[in-house]
Amino acid sequence: MSDEAATIREYSVALGHGAFNAFRVPWAFCHKGGTLVHRRNGTKNPAATSAAVFGELLRDLRESAHLTQEELACKIPCDRSLVARIEAGTRVPQHTFAVAADHVLGTGGMLERLWQRIDWYPEVAHPDWFKRRAAMDAEAVALRIYGTLVIPGLLQTKEYARAVLRRLVEGEELEELIRARMSRQQRFLAANGRGPLLVAVLDESALHNVVGGTTVMREQCAHLLTAGKLGSVRIQIAPSSDPSINPPDSPMSLIHLPDGQQWVYSESLDRGHFSNNPAVFAAQSQIYDVLRADALSARESAALICDVMEGYGRHEAARTRQRTVDQEQLQRRQRRRLRGNRPRHPRQRPRPGQQGG
Repeated sequence: MSDEAATIREYSVALGHGAFNAFRVPWAFCHKGGTLVHRRNGTKNPAATSAAVFGELLRDLRESAHLTQEELACKIPCDRSLVARIEAGTRVPQHTFAVAADHVLGTGGMLERLWQRIDWYPEVAHPDWFKRRAAMDAEAVALRIYGTLVIPGLLQTKEYARAVLRRLVEGEELEELIRARMSRQQRFLAANGRGPLLVAVLDESALHNVVGGTTVMREQCAHLLTAGKLGSVRIQIAPSSDPSINPPDSPMSLIHLPDGQQWVYSESLDRGHFSNNPAVFAAQSQIYDVLRADALSARESAALICDVMEGYGRHEAARTRQRTVDQEQLQRRQRRRLRGNRPRHPRQRPRPGQQGG
């Protein structure tokens, strides 16, 4: 067994209760030559958080390399305090940090593979009401959502999410929220199409409300088209021009949990609202089903999204051409200005009598 494999086994055994299940990393993924049976935590002891396990593993690898936190920080490079917080499990590491640490410590990419597999969403601080919603998403067997002016978070691209979230936060906190949002999408947008059922009805205005610029919107439309091809995902557009469509008053979600519970979730400006009242769920479910029946079909919706995406592409091409023209005009003005600034030398004219006969 290699030192790398031994290190991971030491931690999976030392933590005693399947800590690696906290981030669902199979042994074969961390070390291609080993085997570890993936099992759920059957004990009542709380499992270590993903950040804590990542931090302990980083510390062990660093100490095995005979490096102090200061020395590792200098080689990455970063602040020593960042290394300390990651090892303590109180800071979510960036992907670039995991890659750099792998390179410095010679792990063969173990930390990056681990980082890619960890669900970082629970590690990011959220309001208590949204933690409840996130917990429901983590186990929902079906989710029906309605979105208005903004594409729902489960269907956002990274750059679209960045444009939305940077209105609220910035810096490292922004990056953590983006990583968390992308991590939250994984089980619904599984590449094999075997994720939980996700049905999304979007008001057409969400496609035309430009968030982050036309390039971001074009990529967002492309992402919707890709997601809509998954077997477990259906995306439909409710045309804004159809007066007969009667949508819900605000964005909402109908959540189906594995134990049979059914919840209605909606958001106001600063909080989320939950209801498992059967009458409320039945009423909202009926509104949603009628909306979905009146909306464009999945195929018609894909055609509309494609048209909007092409429109953003044409807009980008026009802007590129205009930038080229503007640049050429600027260069011509600069050349004229340079010519105008050249020193002028008077021409020497022959005096009378000096001209040749």
